[in-house]
Amino acid sequence: MFLEKLSNARGVSGDESAVRALVAEQLQKYVDEYRVDAMGNLIARKVASKSASKVASKQAARQSNSRLKVLIAAHMDEVGLLVTHLDREGFVHFDKVGGIDDRILPSKAVLIGSARVPGVIGFKPRHRSTKTERKQVIAHDALCIDIGARSREDAARVVSPGDYVTFDTIFSRFGDNCVRGKALDDRAGCALLLELVRDSYPFELYAAFTTQEEIGLRGARVAGYSVAPDIALVLEATVCDDSPKPREQSPTTRLGAGPALTLADRKLLADKRLVRLFAETAREHKIPFQFKQPLVGSTDAGELHRTRAGVPSAVVALPARYIHSPAAIISLDDFNNALRLVRATLPKLANGIPNHG
Repeated sequence: MFLEKLSNARGVSGDESAVRALVAEQLQKYVDEYRVDAMGNLIARKVASKSASKVASKQAARQSNSRLKVLIAAHMDEVGLLVTHLDREGFVHFDKVGGIDDRILPSKAVLIGSARVPGVIGFKPRHRSTKTERKQVIAHDALCIDIGARSREDAARVVSPGDYVTFDTIFSRFGDNCVRGKALDDRAGCALLLELVRDSYPFELYAAFTTQEEIGLRGARVAGYSVAPDIALVLEATVCDDSPKPREQSPTTRLGAGPALTLADRKLLADKRLVRLFAETAREHKIPFQFKQPLVGSTDAGELHRTRAGVPSAVVALPARYIHSPAAIISLDDFNNALRLVRATLPKLANGIPNHG
């Protein structure tokens, strides 16, 4: 499956070129045009299909003729690390790019730079740690990457400040129709969007594969301003915390319970009309879905909905366990149901967004 190639590709925020090349190779078969903007966003345009418009209602056809623009976005970047300096013993020091929990870093295998130099994030062994130290989280700036170098000069032959660092994780099938891999946030969304551009729509569709989402939704801000859409949809992977916990504490989302619709997060109040439309469509087609626990996280929709005069926006997300870690897990059932839901809902947008009621 193409998701495997996307997950294994390396693309920390600001270094998405390898992912973009993979996407462009697939995308060009199905769209009328595409371009790469100054932020590195890959933005494709697909004109309204006359055959799709015939199936739509007269109202839909009228809106199609008025060039209704629907933007669907998924971000290409992943969380990772950035080399800051090399010390005299040849250890590689780094800073974080995106929201990575310091607790997951010690002992992880990584790859550095375009040469994919292998390394391990080292830390003081238990035998040399005090009881107090063993109970503390080691801050990332107290860690370094061991590449087997014996000096700064030795390390400098293969690694330089500014090199990006990714987790050394290989995509694989996992458990009951699940997959495990790095960067499923949001390569899973990119894979969904690549499936969607194969279809025809009674409106002008823009597919935006955005950059630098993990460090502040930066690419989406530029893409939204450029496209100036009438409606925006973001495809994401979202927090899934369904491990055992006290009964009164509800999980953010559940793996295998269907795609998650966002009601509100830290940067978005989703358009109620769009949320209602997706929920009604899911019930109509008997597609399992869930609502994401409100006010957790943020997505590209946080910028898209504030573009120009404002854009009605919604988010459809895949629950992902262990997000922002070396290996996340998603359900392929959730992936396929998300695809079914969006495919069933998008044609209805040609009729306009239902009024508030």
